[in-house]
Amino acid sequence: MTGEQVSIHFPPGAEEAPTPLRSTGILPAQEMRALIREKVLFSTAALISEEQIQPSSIDLRLGPLAYRVRASFLPGRHFRVEDKLEALATHKIDLTNGAVLERGCVYIVPLLEHVRLGKRLSGIANPKSSTGRLDIFTRLITDNGSEFDRVREAYKGPLYAEISPRTFSVLVRRGSRLSQLRFRRGSPRPTDTGMQRLHEETRLVHGEGEAAHRIAGGVPVTVDLRGETLGGLIGYKAKAHTDIVDVDRHNHYDPSDYWEPILANRDGNLILDPDAFYILVSKEAVTVPPDHAAEMAAFNPLQGEFRAHYAGFFDPGFGYSEAGGEGSRAVLEVRSYEVPFLLEHGQVVARLTYERLTMIPDRLYGSGIGSSYQRQGLALSKHFKR
Repeated sequence: MTGEQVSIHFPPGAEEAPTPLRSTGILPAQEMRALIREKVLFSTAALISEEQIQPSSIDLRLGPLAYRVRASFLPGRHFRVEDKLEALATHKIDLTNGAVLERGCVYIVPLLEHVRLGKRLSGIANPKSSTGRLDIFTRLITDNGSEFDRVREAYKGPLYAEISPRTFSVLVRRGSRLSQLRFRRGSPRPTDTGMQRLHEETRLVHGEGEAAHRIAGGVPVTVDLRGETLGGLIGYKAKAHTDIVDVDRHNHYDPSDYWEPILANRDGNLILDPDAFYILVSKEAVTVPPDHAAEMAAFNPLQGEFRAHYAGFFDPGFGYSEAGGEGSRAVLEVRSYEVPFLLEHGQVVARLTYERLTMIPDRLYGSGIGSSYQRQGLALSKHFKR
């Protein structure tokens, strides 16, 4: 894209550059506004909206074109994304007025946002929660990149989304927001000792299934397969043949047209069918204190033939009592691999890592900023009627 960089209109009182309390960590909302003001994060095509700015991340928007490609790829250190598109793209799709991305296909979409990072500043991306709950596999790519979902220190250039709907074909358009980007200053590394200390101060997980005494590579999270009563609802399994989902329509679709309910059995277990997609919920309630952000890592396949949680960002204030949370359970997006797998009640399915912010954000996750999943239990994405 070419042309003048487009600035942001800030809310009253947000014009002053913040002074971080820590020299390293995840940047909060007010520091991201400073990055936009300083043209570190910019768009050449559309105003960056205040609505995109979350407590510890910014929503990224699709541009006007999508490229269907024959295969997923990483450019590698010697190539730009455009170089690979010349070899792998089969055709262009105009997203200006909306277009369908078919399940099972792979697309590359240039995003409206660009970055011009300096030293000690890098980025990490993840699908938005609603994107993960629709089983839309999306990853960030950069020019000369050798990793997905990473924007290396001092990178200057465009950002791209790789999108592959796995369960539902989806309708998207220019400006649709499927992924989000966090900025990290320096390279702090969360430690198990630090997370144990934080848990003792704040109680990061609550409930019968609490497993914080086993913190190793993050705080363990287990799955609830018993629910409140025998025969009660414990999850959803996606139907194989459904209509499309418009990613920008909220509280619109009848869940029964897209999902089969899963009810608790006497044994408290669930056999995952190969290639099926499930929405389950954690046994524990999770809290993210205001000066931290959390990320749920995909589960180690060496410990089970499945993957849990594709959308891994948890903002400051998630489940936090002063932000109206009082602990919120983590919704788990689960997909089995090539063989059926028996999942047991209370089994560890993911781990949360917590990382400090450079300062407490001027907004916390919660109903006050229109967050969709505060105080949630088992919940489908916001596209479906409650």
